[in-house]
Amino acid sequence: MRIIPSWLREFVDVSADDRQLAEDLTSAGIAVESVGEENGQTVYEMDLTTNRVDAMNHYGVAREASAIYNVPLKPVAPMLTAGKGDAQFAIVIEDAKGCARYTARIVREVKIGPSPELVAKRLELLGSRSINNAADATNYALNELGHPTHAFDLDLLEGGTIIVRRAREGEVLKTLDGVDRKLTIEDLVIADAKKPVALAGVMGGFDTMITDNTKNVLIESAWFDPATIRSMAKRHMMHTDASHRFERGADWGITPLACDCVAELILQNAGGELYGERIDTVARSVERPPILLRSSEVRRNLGIEIPVDQIGNILVRLGFGIDSQDFLTNKTGDENLTNKKISEPSARAAFEVQIPTWRLDVEREIDLLEELARIYGFNKFPNTLPQFVGAVVELAHEAKNAKVRSTMLALGYDETISITFISEAEATMFGRGEPLALANPLSEEAGYMRTSLLPGLLTQMTYNLNRGTTNVRVFEAGEVFEKRGDRHDERRHLAFAATGDAIAKTVHSPAQPYTFFHMKGDIEELLDAFQYSSLSFDTLVPGYLHPGRAARVVMDGETIAVFGQMHPELAASCKLRQEVYLAEVMLDRLYKHGLREPRYQRISKFPAVGRDFSFVFDDAVTFDRIRSGVDDLRIAELTAFAPGEIYRGEKAGAGKYSVLLHSEFQSKERTLRDDEVAQWSSQIIGKLEALGGVLRAQ
Repeated sequence: MRIIPSWLREFVDVSADDRQLAEDLTSAGIAVESVGEENGQTVYEMDLTTNRVDAMNHYGVAREASAIYNVPLKPVAPMLTAGKGDAQFAIVIEDAKGCARYTARIVREVKIGPSPELVAKRLELLGSRSINNAADATNYALNELGHPTHAFDLDLLEGGTIIVRRAREGEVLKTLDGVDRKLTIEDLVIADAKKPVALAGVMGGFDTMITDNTKNVLIESAWFDPATIRSMAKRHMMHTDASHRFERGADWGITPLACDCVAELILQNAGGELYGERIDTVARSVERPPILLRSSEVRRNLGIEIPVDQIGNILVRLGFGIDSQDFLTNKTGDENLTNKKISEPSARAAFEVQIPTWRLDVEREIDLLEELARIYGFNKFPNTLPQFVGAVVELAHEAKNAKVRSTMLALGYDETISITFISEAEATMFGRGEPLALANPLSEEAGYMRTSLLPGLLTQMTYNLNRGTTNVRVFEAGEVFEKRGDRHDERRHLAFAATGDAIAKTVHSPAQPYTFFHMKGDIEELLDAFQYSSLSFDTLVPGYLHPGRAARVVMDGETIAVFGQMHPELAASCKLRQEVYLAEVMLDRLYKHGLREPRYQRISKFPAVGRDFSFVFDDAVTFDRIRSGVDDLRIAELTAFAPGEIYRGEKAGAGKYSVLLHSEFQSKERTLRDDEVAQWSSQIIGKLEALGGVLRAQ
């Protein structure tokens, strides 16, 4: 938004020039983004946070300048004479929740025409075009006081009444932009006795707008519920100056003043006369209870001592009401505070602060302390470090988190962060339990808390592949969520995904594509950092993985991870044109195991003896079963046992495979004898034959 400094100075006498004023406002949190000049006038481009709607106008910024420079703020006091006759116009608020207050005034015998040069030029500098003297009066007051108002052609209002109500099903309102809007029962409207005439807090109606033929005007100034206006503006896809302010919380107490200011401008610029007194209908109060402010909290939170009289002065300049005489000893229970005055800066004061109706962002004592700090000046705070008592406490699994992260980075994966919301379909496909639905989702595609990290990784994978990046490795560690009865369960997982080349092409060798075995190696490398007794792999995998190129990882009898190639049908639905491999590790289960401590083991100086066994097994016999059977023999000197070659084909037979198993025996104390190695080899052969294996050669 824009602010004109010369307009500010009509309310507050500031000796600083425009650029210094801009710097001082910015230092106090009322940010001036840029200072420019147009038509000989300085113009500020403001960058205000959404909670400071009270400063989105000239008088609000002038109030801030009054507090910063400790100078008086001139009151806004419209000069209006008593209206003639009796207005005899009824204001009825049927929806007190949506409209807490509605104020109106009637001006008769106006002459609609162009606005004076001052009004037209100021509106032009602020980015608004001049319409006519009545409509411009409402826009001028909006930029001056910050409260939206509206002017109706009184003669086009039927029944001599204004009704604030919810729209009826099937009603249609043509708004000032010329669009016919179909209303619902959730819309709050301003209506006369027969029809809607305005979309409350958003835009007026076309059929009752001010025209060159208007003679009599009804001025409206009201307070509408922020949530109601926000939902209406979103539903009708409208964003106006009025809705922008009402959505963020307008000033409940300013409606009479804003109404009078518009009336004064119309009388000055369009002539006419007031008719009747101001009509002010209050459905409910929006005032809030006072907040207890303790000067001891200033020192504790800000780390400085602000004199109590300065505290009171800052708050009063900002419009807060305080007890400036005696401190409230009954609130603190400190008898020594009795009859102490604010002029005593060392007193430990406590007093009630009444919150002005325009400061909806101030709710707690800490908010008042923030007001004191920014007006007092952050540049006045000494450069000291805060006191700290205690010690840094490391999180329970911090070392394990660090190890997992460093391992993934070392394996060539890039860390990512994805949104924690996913769709219902993704939550059902990738999760194990009941998904946790959001009460107010951003969209259908983000209606559930994530049950898995994989949907987020797939989104990133698809994004990269669609833009020509074919070699991608990403990982993410974070929380997943599931519903457990009337509560939710939160667990930490790790997921990673890979596609493309495992080894890039060079002049010496071709590229090596990423396969299931590369991911299995990455899983084993990750898990090798933890202590466990047994680790096995099987084919019990979820449906989103390829049934023949995926595995489940079981550590000490508990599922730790699943990994493998993405199911071709799912990959096709995601429009992925190359193989993608996925893995998800249950870190909450893995972290039950401690980190493995590196230990030195001396290499034996005695020679190792190797033996190979060639067996034929049924496909149902996995190497995990073979390895477990050999481990059961508890041959201490068996230092290595691994498959060397695997053959499936006609010579092996249908449903069978031939495998060459290599073993090594070695002792740390002596050289092994041939008869010992022969005995251990016989035991291994016997165990393998017990598993259904047929010895081919030795």
